[in-house]
Amino acid sequence: MVSEAPPFWWRKAGWEAWALSPFSYLYGRVAGHRMKTARRASLPVPVICIGNFTVGGAGKTPTAIAIARAALDKGLKPGFLSRGYGGTLDVTTLVDPDHHRSAAVGDEPLLLAREATTVISRKRVEGAERLVKEGVDLIIMDDGFQSARLTLDYALVVIDTRRGIGNGHLVPGGPVRAPLAEQMRQATAILKVGDGNAADAIIRTAARAAKPVFVASTEPRPLPGFAGQRVLAFAGIADPSKFYRTVESLGAEIVIERSFPDHHQFSEDELADMVEEARKLDLLPVTTAKDAVRLAGLPGQAAELLWSSRVVEIDMIFDDPMAASAMIDMAFENCRTRRLSPQ
Repeated sequence: MVSEAPPFWWRKAGWEAWALSPFSYLYGRVAGHRMKTARRASLPVPVICIGNFTVGGAGKTPTAIAIARAALDKGLKPGFLSRGYGGTLDVTTLVDPDHHRSAAVGDEPLLLAREATTVISRKRVEGAERLVKEGVDLIIMDDGFQSARLTLDYALVVIDTRRGIGNGHLVPGGPVRAPLAEQMRQATAILKVGDGNAADAIIRTAARAAKPVFVASTEPRPLPGFAGQRVLAFAGIADPSKFYRTVESLGAEIVIERSFPDHHQFSEDELADMVEEARKLDLLPVTTAKDAVRLAGLPGQAAELLWSSRVVEIDMIFDDPMAASAMIDMAFENCRTRRLSPQ
């Protein structure tokens, strides 16, 4: 399995999805009830949550970074709250990108920590309180839309227009994390990413529910001298095919693809194989920023592969340049209203 989601989740619903439908029904009842009824902690600063309707990557991390940069431009001090998925630390931790390794704190928190104060915590309330103590005046949650632990002042749901919501079934028969009606009710706005049409139906549903729909695209940063290179492309992310399309859009020729599960910690054998393949065929290794931070600071084959690799950095670009600023303003307004309301 290349990602945390089995391939049939992303195809039209077949026998696998229907065979699992009783389990999906039970999962949906529990997840929907939790979202609808959970008591949420209220914080003294605004909380913006970047979420997905589904399991798997749709661009949450670059979206969170784009909003943090907009907050910095407004003179604010944003902070990221992450669960630290893929890391081993189970205590609330302030992430230091110069000290921590991805095996301990997870790969996404290391990317976030390059931009702003970042805390990982399995206990979201405890993590949020740590960020407040660190002096942040805006918390950006990378994921956690369905976890129902914090009062959200702005919930932005990111949807990939090439994958949409997959087969539309709930876990385990499909990728949907909770009943869509409840998720849509609690979403503040939708961010439509990409140029596909797989999300058209859910976008129409959002429009009928009077939810604002923003549009954005992922854009790779330029890599001088990259066009025309013959490459070995490797990725351990939720949707490696998206990365491969990006590499090709930059003008490289992919000779070998190596796909791994999301948040994958590479073995020495896997690393040695890629180093050897690239050397034997005279290929340039190329990878994602998430994979690069998982290799950073490791010895041996990891260090050699990272040293020889080009890293594709991705930015989330909103069609409306003021979109992120408007989201932040609304989060502050909702926070003020929440704090003035009787408990």
